Amino acid sequence: MRLLIDGYNLMYAAGIVGPPGRGAGGLERSRAALIQFVASTLEVGDKSSAVVVFDAAGAPPGLPHTLFIDGVTIRFAKGYSDADELLEELIATNNTPRRLTVVSSDHRVQRAARRRKATAVDSDVWYDTALRKRTNRGTASLEDPSKPGAAVNDAEVEFWLRRLVGDDEAAPNSPWGDIFPPGYGDDVEDKDADD
Repeated sequence: MRLLIDGYNLMYAAGIVGPPGRGAGGLERSRAALIQFVASTLEVGDKSSAVVVFDAAGAPPGLPHTLFIDGVTIRFAKGYSDADELLEELIATNNTPRRLTVVSSDHRVQRAARRRKATAVDSDVWYDTALRKRTNRGTASLEDPSKPGAAVNDAEVEFWLRRLVGDDEAAPNSPWGDIFPPGYGDDVEDKDADD
């Protein structure tokens, strides 16, 4: 593992959260959008060394501990008091911590990373950098169509906007619908990033 991401921390820092009060499933859609962003932003060779960690307190029975989505590992902190505890364990057991980048604005997680000589990056800083790289790749592919890129077209933007605001009729058959049981995550509260 070379990239470790505090999932909810990044999701809130990036603003990948639908409006409150839009019904059940809003958090699942936000998680799915974040996972899609991470997977589409990373280079193909970097995906297999990336892990995104989410809290799982109060998760419904049957939720797996680990998922693999588009080459990225998704971990749920089942059996841990919170995601920070799992993040700290993953940092402590990493075999090459000097090559590890930890994405979180949480000071507790950043301290754990620095103790192991890993690189700690605030979530908003990582998101801005990743977005800029993704945009530059897309621009480069427009300039030279022979180079693949991650340019986002208007239809994709419209799709994700509808998904985030909860318009299920506009974006049916979510590819993430079978991953998270209905109502999963509705009990998760917005935590201050500096906890």
